[in-house]
Amino acid sequence: MKSLSKFIVALIFLLISINIHAQNNPVDTNTYVIVKVDGSEYIGKILFDDGREVLIETKSLGKIYINKSEIKSITLISSRKEVIFGEYRALGPFTTRYQFTTNGFPIKRGENYALVNLYGPEVHFSLSDRFSLGVMTTWIASPFVLVGKYSLPSNINKWHFAVGTMIGTTGYLANFKGFGGLHWAVATYGDRLNNVSFSAGYGYVKTGVDETIERTGTYIEPNFPPTFQRMAPLRKAPLISIAGIFKVGSKASFFFDSMILFNKQEEINSSSTGGYDPNTQSYSPLITTVKEERVFKTSLYLMPGMRFQKSENKAFQIALAGVATFDKFGTSSFPIPMCSWFFKF
Repeated sequence: MKSLSKFIVALIFLLISINIHAQNNPVDTNTYVIVKVDGSEYIGKILFDDGREVLIETKSLGKIYINKSEIKSITLISSRKEVIFGEYRALGPFTTRYQFTTNGFPIKRGENYALVNLYGPEVHFSLSDRFSLGVMTTWIASPFVLVGKYSLPSNINKWHFAVGTMIGTTGYLANFKGFGGLHWAVATYGDRLNNVSFSAGYGYVKTGVDETIERTGTYIEPNFPPTFQRMAPLRKAPLISIAGIFKVGSKASFFFDSMILFNKQEEINSSSTGGYDPNTQSYSPLITTVKEERVFKTSLYLMPGMRFQKSENKAFQIALAGVATFDKFGTSSFPIPMCSWFFKF
């Protein structure tokens, strides 16, 4: 656990350092990005517009005439942070989240988005400039999760805050007997393209599926522990998260997402003594002891990845995610690769 703590501390300082030293390319005021129908982009000042064609002055190509019939969109660049390595990147709704967790930035009104994951879709709607509501599910429409997020007003330079909640049901998979929830608060330092977020929350889940377990007690061969079924207990855990994103190119960003859960739960464990002893080549009655123990478990979800945003309305990201659990019985881990597609609408 000491090595895990050192890793987390080092990650925090790395993300903050990256954010502080991220540089933005300067751009003049009254600068526009013109996107043609064929996908090419031009950034510069509009010198002339007669309704049929536009004269734009760019730094790299000088003055260029473009026919209005060839133009898909003309967008005023309101911030120099939107021009990266000479190319335009919109500060749209995709900048409000990482892989799973979100940051303190709101989804602006009119910038709704859908997220398609390998396991299922999500849709998030902006109901105001600070409040958004979303739905998450799988490709079989169960479980079903409702998500809400409210971004708080802040006068602190570069700091942004939000609170959120997730409430879900297992749906028809467990005859609607299972449910869960996650409630959190997040603080984000930076801007929409380069930031680091710190979150803390509390989660709980009940699967609604009966468990087959052994009855506690001591049993001597030929008697063995009898089994019975019970409703799955309510699992509860506080959690923290460290996440961040920073641009590494005009259309690419590196992001890091994580969640750390601290869970204590009652588990049924059995141990046996006796039986055949190869040293003495003798056999003694097998004695099995079944008892309920309180187990403290730490679960770590790591999700580093890359995001590629080729246009204002679409983005793709891939995360090399993994899960590791730590308890008194040892450590276990397994990978969970993820791919996601963003669509603004």
